[in-house]
Amino acid sequence: MNFPLVLLILLVVTGGIWLLDYFVLRHKRLSDSTEPWWVEYPKSFFPIILIVFCLRSFLVEPFKIPSGSMIPTLLIGDFILVNKYTYGIRLPVANLKIIDMNEPQRGEVMVFRFPEDPSIDYIKRVIGVPGDTVTYRNKQLSINDIPVLLEQGSDYKYVDGPAYIYTQRFKENMEGNEHDILINEDMPDIQLSAIHHFPNRENCTFDRTGFSCKVPEGNYFTLGDNRDGSSDSRYWGFVPENHIVGKAFLIWWNFNDLSRIGTLIK
Repeated sequence: MNFPLVLLILLVVTGGIWLLDYFVLRHKRLSDSTEPWWVEYPKSFFPIILIVFCLRSFLVEPFKIPSGSMIPTLLIGDFILVNKYTYGIRLPVANLKIIDMNEPQRGEVMVFRFPEDPSIDYIKRVIGVPGDTVTYRNKQLSINDIPVLLEQGSDYKYVDGPAYIYTQRFKENMEGNEHDILINEDMPDIQLSAIHHFPNRENCTFDRTGFSCKVPEGNYFTLGDNRDGSSDSRYWGFVPENHIVGKAFLIWWNFNDLSRIGTLIK
């Protein structure tokens, strides 16, 4: 379901009825008569829908994490808030930017419309900005031929369906932005058979040791923090600027782990 579109339709319908009643219908009703239900209910809901629409479209939007691609930063079941204005003010539904503000930076966690199906929202970490060359070989990420600093941490395990996955936690330092990632040394750097055909694919080279991609103008390159358990830009390509939704910044709820409430996303 395209919730922003549904919300916009509800706003237009209830607001239209409110305007119709304000300028036309109320003047035709007898002074002691009551409003018909089809006027009363839309008028009652219109202010609420307007507030939700404005908050969700221009300030913050809630999301629920459905997969483990961003473990250990984000867990399945985390409810997060996304800043809708930090990357620019956009028209609802059309997602057309009307006011420029900040651009996504390397290391930030970004929500965007999945390039292959814009009705689906994805969340990944920004790795490459326009003009960057992103290389990942033998589990080492480099940007513009400069290796990203890694500090090995403790062992890590998580549940993936019926199985436990055992892997290694690392702290990645991307221009001062420190965050945890997972690397499974037993997994290949990239699954060559899973690579899709995508726009600007000629900017990338792939082999069994990894890949290298030059990020075209107006696009971004993203990876999941669960490096060996994520479907991301290495498989389906670059994220166009007009697919950006916002920057994830806060975990506001998790039914399975209340200690995660209030955790800032970095």
